[in-house]
Amino acid sequence: MSFKNLNLIPELAKAIAKQGYVTPTPIQIKSIPDLLLGKDLIGIAQTGTGKTAAFVLPILQRMRERFPRVPQTLVLAPTRELAAQIGESFTAYGEFLKFKHVVIFGGVNQGPQITKLSHGADIIVATPGRLLDLMNQGRISLKDIEFFVLDEADRMLDMGFIHDIRKIIQRLPEKRQSLFFSATMSKDVNELARKLLKDPVHIEVASQATPVEKIKQYMFFVDQDKKLELLLDLLKQKHLTKVLVFTSMKHKADKIAYFLQENGINADAIHGNKSQNARTFALNGFKCGKTKVLVATDIAARGIDIDDISHVINYDLPNECETYVHRIGRTARAGEEGTSFSFCAADERDYLRDIEKLIGIKIEEMEHKFHSEFAKNAEGIDAKPRSRNNRGSRFGGRSDRNRSQGRRMDDRHDHNKHSSHRSHNDSPRRSNNRYGRSYSNNHSRSDDSRSNQGSRRSDERSHHSRGPRRFSSRGGQRSNFRRR
Repeated sequence: MSFKNLNLIPELAKAIAKQGYVTPTPIQIKSIPDLLLGKDLIGIAQTGTGKTAAFVLPILQRMRERFPRVPQTLVLAPTRELAAQIGESFTAYGEFLKFKHVVIFGGVNQGPQITKLSHGADIIVATPGRLLDLMNQGRISLKDIEFFVLDEADRMLDMGFIHDIRKIIQRLPEKRQSLFFSATMSKDVNELARKLLKDPVHIEVASQATPVEKIKQYMFFVDQDKKLELLLDLLKQKHLTKVLVFTSMKHKADKIAYFLQENGINADAIHGNKSQNARTFALNGFKCGKTKVLVATDIAARGIDIDDISHVINYDLPNECETYVHRIGRTARAGEEGTSFSFCAADERDYLRDIEKLIGIKIEEMEHKFHSEFAKNAEGIDAKPRSRNNRGSRFGGRSDRNRSQGRRMDDRHDHNKHSSHRSHNDSPRRSNNRYGRSYSNNHSRSDDSRSNQGSRRSDERSHHSRGPRRFSSRGGQRSNFRRR
């Protein structure tokens, strides 16, 4: 099937052709016809499979020009980066239409956003915090909204965002078309979504939380205090051309980036404590290839859409197994192949069990010179390394229980400190450590971070290793690591 079979108007067909798209993805094939008929919809598909176009195209086709211009479409996203990318999609697909859109998020001065709104806007793409700010100031009215979209709906409807979402929905007209799109959606969230939608069509083009088939996944068992050395050893291999590294905490992302820079690798960090300008600068450097390694917290799992990321590395395993799917989905986009490496220490063993249970496969183990049998055979979060390893990682060595507690404390700090929904300048905080000085950038209301909290689940299952095999890396180059 081609886009010609979807009965799109000539202006949209021309824009699609200009972007070089010929064949729609499965989520687009199944969603667009129902959306053109005005139906509410819950759409679930793997990350990187074209969900944004699946709702942008039919919305642009169904919208009509109104003068004076008033917001007809509202799209909510959990992160600033994702909101910006959705705005770019409206620009690309609506190039030959006359609709205007505004992207609204916190962490930046609201003045330019208010100016654009005053000139008239048909479409608003926003994060919830800044949107509520401007609504409360009387700058935005939602009374004429006809199309309402929640992107990454599982995050938008979890306990961190549900109160804001309810406040926004209360201000929307009863008569509207509502669309929820996501890569994963739990049973509870799915039931909640159905309560907010009217007789929705439910479309699922792949099993929830199933990683893209073209992603090769490998696991490295390693002690916390050896993770940095393992990371550096991996990044020295030439076939790792553009690498996204995920870590658990904001300050650790800065320190890892600094460590890599000190060892001759061009790296930068992106997380919720960075100012929007710093985040944009880091992301643009990564996109254009100036930066080889981008170190990120889970803010980027929902906000990075770059086609040529060769590898994703989970420096820390996420304590929510669904997050693993979003992380590794940053590679193998637009039909390309990709590779994910994950580091598992003893105190992360439960997380690995949950991940493998969710995705339904055992992740292949790699043999390497920093291999830890202790990490491999650990029972879970209460496991403590012996002798010198009990000191933990070189970045503080907190147990995973403390790590999650630290995340919750950081999130509460962000929320309380910035409850005004505006950005602030903090005095630089200096961290004296062997990796140099790290400074915290401007903070913003935690649109990006409030959904980090998760629960621990354990699945007491034993795993068995396979015999070692030689591993040939991408491009035919020989790797120093071996499969187990």
